Amino acid sequence: MHQIDVIDSHTGGEPTRLIFQGGPELGGGSMQQRMQKFASQFDSFRVATVCEPRGSDVLVGGLICQPEHPDSTTGVIFFNNRGFLGMCGHGTIGLLVTLKHLGRVDDGRHRIETPVGTVMATLQSNRVEIQNVESYRYRKSVTVDVPEYGEIVGDVAWGGNWFFLAEASQANASISLHVAHVDALTRFAKAIRDELARSGITGSDQAFIDHVELFGPPVVPTNDSRNFVLCPGGAYDRSPCGTGTSAKLACLAADDKLEPGQMWRQESILGSVFEAFYHPAEDSRKIVPTIAGYAFVNSESSLLLDPNDPFCMGIPS
Repeated sequence: MHQIDVIDSHTGGEPTRLIFQGGPELGGGSMQQRMQKFASQFDSFRVATVCEPRGSDVLVGGLICQPEHPDSTTGVIFFNNRGFLGMCGHGTIGLLVTLKHLGRVDDGRHRIETPVGTVMATLQSNRVEIQNVESYRYRKSVTVDVPEYGEIVGDVAWGGNWFFLAEASQANASISLHVAHVDALTRFAKAIRDELARSGITGSDQAFIDHVELFGPPVVPTNDSRNFVLCPGGAYDRSPCGTGTSAKLACLAADDKLEPGQMWRQESILGSVFEAFYHPAEDSRKIVPTIAGYAFVNSESSLLLDPNDPFCMGIPS
């Protein structure tokens, strides 16, 4: 019987499950190379960790790795019920809080290697501030004709994952950004994502747009916006979404609606908040976003893989 030791946390309500012992041995190389090896040779570990019967569609998993470079604190590979993620903002916040819980790091600034690049993060108690990968808007005011909803206009942007960002009010005036409407919002966002794929609308290099972010006015007046984010596996993000907030900042910057260093408070569908700002990147078309939020450890457990169990390696979604 194989044992995988994990710690569960949540960031703004969005759960993260991090493997710290018993995961697959991926050897050396970059996180991108190791992610490819994980996907091609050990994908059963992903399914066993985050899919039913041990996990759920909403759960984001991560494998804590030895970093490639000695000046980095750690490496990490994130995944969910459908596959692997280039970067995960809420998961990175959960990662540092988890490492502190394990006694592996102290408060301060840390260098974290991910499959899409190195991010810098500052830990202070349960609060983590992440300087994310460079983000940018790829296409502005893209129109997609969505069955049952009509023409929807939005932007395509990169924030560590690919996003289509659109005003939620385009669906129906009665579907507000409230947790009571998550089923209707999920159907709307899935319909957009499906039509983007059918229409051949992609990110750069024909990349699949796997996240849809719907936004509107905040509930709390001191915040700037509320969002609903559909994740690749079909679940919605309980947090304001770190990569989604980065993509949002890139669109605001491109439209000259947010100045460098100006704070943006992004509210999730649950009301949790990420604070965010950006600085210009060397490439004038891009920004360097910073996202801050809180994570809390809520479970330590061991996942047991019994070879006699017909669902030992999980139930693929």
